[in-house]
Amino acid sequence: MRRRLVISYLLLMVLVLIALETPLAATMASRETERVRADRLADATRFASLAGPALRDGGPGPIESELNSYDNLYAIGVAVVDRDRSTPVSSPRWQPSPGTAMVLDIALSGQQTSAPESVWPWTTDPVVVAAPINDGGEVLGAVVIASPSGPIRRAVAAWWLLLALAGLLAVLACVLTAFGLAGWVLRPVTELDAVTHEIAEGDRGARVQHRLGPPELRRLATSFNHMADVVSDVMDRQRAFVAHASHQLRNPLTALRLRVEELGPSLTDPDGRSEHQLALEETDRLALVLDALLTLARAEREENERVTVDAAAVAASRVSAWAPLARHRSVALRLATSDAPAYAQTVPTAVDQALDALIDNAVKFSGAGGAVTVTVDRRDDGVSLEVRDSGPGMTESQLRQATERFWRAPDAQNVDGAGLGLTIAAVLVDASDGRLTMRPGESRGLVAALWFPAAEPDPAAEPVDEEPPADLRPAPAR
Repeated sequence: MRRRLVISYLLLMVLVLIALETPLAATMASRETERVRADRLADATRFASLAGPALRDGGPGPIESELNSYDNLYAIGVAVVDRDRSTPVSSPRWQPSPGTAMVLDIALSGQQTSAPESVWPWTTDPVVVAAPINDGGEVLGAVVIASPSGPIRRAVAAWWLLLALAGLLAVLACVLTAFGLAGWVLRPVTELDAVTHEIAEGDRGARVQHRLGPPELRRLATSFNHMADVVSDVMDRQRAFVAHASHQLRNPLTALRLRVEELGPSLTDPDGRSEHQLALEETDRLALVLDALLTLARAEREENERVTVDAAAVAASRVSAWAPLARHRSVALRLATSDAPAYAQTVPTAVDQALDALIDNAVKFSGAGGAVTVTVDRRDDGVSLEVRDSGPGMTESQLRQATERFWRAPDAQNVDGAGLGLTIAAVLVDASDGRLTMRPGESRGLVAALWFPAAEPDPAAEPVDEEPPADLRPAPAR
């Protein structure tokens, strides 16, 4: 934007210079031409006063010596022309030019004249002036002087060069002033852009200096800071409410479950016992939802502290942790990775919880006889983890909605889960500057891929088989 402002200032300055210097350049050319024309007309008038006897008597008289001396002194051709347009007397350098005939016609009518009106640097024709020769009111002829235009062209070119240099200096001064002015005007905008990116990346404490730039932008900076404070406060209140509500509801929910569970022995009717069991399952499901909400609130409240983890070790740990459930559901859970470490830079527990969400979904939806493969690879200057399953997969529209809160696929409404697992994984991956992508498998199933920025080996951060706290374990589901 600074470049556009400077260009606009510069364009305006150039237009002003053109508007001012073009008439001035034309005036200078006219002035130089008029100065030479006045001198030549004075000389032609003097010669005309001496040329009368030559035209009346038919002899050269004193005019010839005057013309020769003038030619030798100034190198300018002069001729005396009679009414028949013959040249009885002329200097050695006299040569008719394209404008001589027109000038001579006017002079023979009794008027002084000259051509051209102005001499420009690209003009090559001489300056021709003519004065009539009068005798008792009768025009006997005319004196014509053809002055070379070279000196005038050089003088005009010198003046124009001086104007160009002055204009160039003005443009340079304008550019320097424009850069300073644009920097002063845009400095708050530049800082506003930088602070906006910082806030978008998670630094909600970043603010704009409100004492820079013009008053309008200062007010904008103040308004932006106020807006950022309000938004940050609202987000903190929202997350605090979710966390507090989830935490506070766990105790009455636990007490409710105990009371419902104690009702079991007193129920003798088979239908009553069935309803009792359904009530217990619903309380368990509600407890999972509250735990997931608490996990999500804490994940979103992270200040993006980064740690170095060995993604390969984490993947091996999570596959081992989910292996008993996979065997119980007759699902083959495999890990495909090399023995070399794969170091990634993430927020704490991001790899653990994201893999928990993806493996849980893969095992849950693969069904008996299915297969789930976890792959760890180094790709695109980072670490990639993929979880492939052999389940029914999802459509393109379902993939776009999969990370929305509480979203469940239409065919998975009766499957255990709260619909927050992928949301939690997406939040943690995004906080780590990573990517969570999902796509259909080659033949069937789903491929969920995690990518995290690579990190240099950090011995202090190994090994990485860290279990998240029990109240932070996700309850993932599609």
